[in-house]
Amino acid sequence: MITAKGAGSFMIIVLIRTVILYVVIIAGIRLMGKRQVGELEPSELVLALLIADLASVPMQDTGIPLLWGIIPIIALLCTASIISVLTLKSPRFRDLVCGTPSFLIRRGKVVEGELRRNRITLDELLEELRIQGVFDLSTVRYAILESNGQLSVLLNSADLPATAAQAGAQAQDKGVPTVLIADGRVLTDNLKKQGLDQVWLTRQLEARGAASPAQVLLLTVDEAGGLYYAAKEG
Repeated sequence: MITAKGAGSFMIIVLIRTVILYVVIIAGIRLMGKRQVGELEPSELVLALLIADLASVPMQDTGIPLLWGIIPIIALLCTASIISVLTLKSPRFRDLVCGTPSFLIRRGKVVEGELRRNRITLDELLEELRIQGVFDLSTVRYAILESNGQLSVLLNSADLPATAAQAGAQAQDKGVPTVLIADGRVLTDNLKKQGLDQVWLTRQLEARGAASPAQVLLLTVDEAGGLYYAAKEG
C-alpha cells in the first residue's frame, strides 16, 4: 500500500522526469530551426509523433531509467538534423523524403490526375480556395499544393488587386508597428525607443476618450507616425 509520503515522493519524481524530458525536447526542436516549428514536412510529422510516444513512457513509468527515454529522443533529433542537411545538399533526396509540390490547377484548368494522386476532392479544393479568399474558380491561374500540405494560389493577372505602383500612387513604407500599450500596460521601453514620452501618450489617449492606459487593449505606432488604437470592451 502506498503511503501519503510515498505518493508525494512519486509525484515529485514524475514531475522532475517530465520537466527534464520537456527541456530536452524543446532544446532539440530549437536546434532544428524555426521552419520546423511552423511547418511540418511528412518526415518531421513522423519525428514529432515518435518523440511524443518515446517521451510519454518514462514520464509515466518511473521504473524505466530516464536515459532510456532521452537517448532515443536525442538519436531521433540527430537523425532529423542529418536528414535536414542532406535535403539542403541534394534536391533529389529532398524530393524523396519531403515530396514535391503538385499543381492542382494549371493555367486555369483543374488537373484531375493530381487531385486523385493527392486524394483531394473538388469540395476540399474549393474549401481551401475559400480559405485563401478565392470564391470564383475562374479567377485562379495556378493552385499549388505544397509539400507541407498548404495551398498556394496565383490569380489571373486581370483579377489581381492593383498595386500602388500600377495605380500611379506613391506608397509610403510604414515599417513594423511598435506596441506602446498592450492589455492596459504601457511598454515604457518601446515608448522611449520611438522618442515619445508620457505626455504625448496621455494626449493620444485623451483624444480617443481613454482616461487611462487601463482602458486600452492595444495601441501601436508605425514609423510614419500612424496609430492603431483598440479600446477594451466594457
